[in-house]
Amino acid sequence: MTKIDSKKIEEILTRGIEEIIEKESLVRKLKSGKKLRIKHGIDPTVSDLHLGNAVILWKLKKFQNLGHEIILIIGDFTARIGDPSGKLTARKMLTENEIKNNMKTYKKQMGKILNLNKTKIVYNSRHLSKLSFAEIYRISHFFTANQMLERDMFQERKERQKPIWFHEFFYPIFQAYDSVAIKADLEIGGNDQLFNMMMGRQLQPRFNQPPQDIMTMELLIGTDGGRKMSKSFGNYIGIQEGPNEQYGKIMSIKDGLIPQYFKLCTTLPSIEVKKIEKGLVNKKINPRDAKAKLAYEIVSLYHGQKSAAEAEKEFNKIFKKKELPSKMPTISIAQKNIGILDLLVKTKLASSKSEAQRLILQKGVKINGEIQTDWKKTVNIKKGTVLQAGKRRFMKII
Repeated sequence: MTKIDSKKIEEILTRGIEEIIEKESLVRKLKSGKKLRIKHGIDPTVSDLHLGNAVILWKLKKFQNLGHEIILIIGDFTARIGDPSGKLTARKMLTENEIKNNMKTYKKQMGKILNLNKTKIVYNSRHLSKLSFAEIYRISHFFTANQMLERDMFQERKERQKPIWFHEFFYPIFQAYDSVAIKADLEIGGNDQLFNMMMGRQLQPRFNQPPQDIMTMELLIGTDGGRKMSKSFGNYIGIQEGPNEQYGKIMSIKDGLIPQYFKLCTTLPSIEVKKIEKGLVNKKINPRDAKAKLAYEIVSLYHGQKSAAEAEKEFNKIFKKKELPSKMPTISIAQKNIGILDLLVKTKLASSKSEAQRLILQKGVKINGEIQTDWKKTVNIKKGTVLQAGKRRFMKII
């Protein structure tokens, strides 16, 4: 590898970074031109990756472009235990079939960002399942129960008198062994993973390996504006969602999130991101215009500029011009008269009658453009009837 200049190192070590453990060590390695083995772990607890996951993948892409080796650990073994980080209850232990189904599209999704031909993918069941009980006993000897119990979520569980399950202690130990198995030089993860990554740093010297450096990234705030982006919170934007869905969700985020999304979710130069942030603060840039640019940039990354332009046009058609979408899902209903709650559930615009009732009371349901207020009414079904729930969900009766 050739040496890289200081400006590129500064950019890669600052944008979106929360903390770097042994920054001087990492800078020295980067300046030396050494090819680093960079680790990131993903547990297949769900089938879809979202923009929060992509924040780290884009950082890995930066390192990959500089010639470093990216090693993705797919936690098909650790997913059976479940990461206790930030959880007040133990995670559900997944079956092998659930894990396999969740992993099916991982490569395709990660391939939207990383060059998979230059990415090493390691399933941690290949090395963790081979450990004998005696080996696990020896590895666990390097850690203490006190260390585990110091974790904030375990402290909170103790205060709330909620159980702390013994098997949860093994998750960070197994994640630490992942670093040993691949001889990681650097591990990158969200700032909620610092404890787990530090365990790898602690374990490696026991196997005559230098301790890995650690880089933690900011956690992307979800579309609800309060919590980190997560499928379990329902506040996520999936990287394989369609252009229109991605565009619409980005346009719905709170104005205060715009700078973070530009910084973490786009590849725009940092100087341009700072100009946008300054413009928003000085009120020289309209938040709506900034979000439109943000939505275009993000959709372009995953679907291309043509799809982004079409999504922008479709969004403006619906929300500026108040017209119906160019395309919408259709359903055939045999009944001529049906209760509005049953209709919303049947068309899957609501998951239950209680949700349908709530949507109506919040004036979130329209039939042929007319707001519905009576959740007890019976609807006369006609061909071509258009239903709308919320701002972006439509259904046409055929």
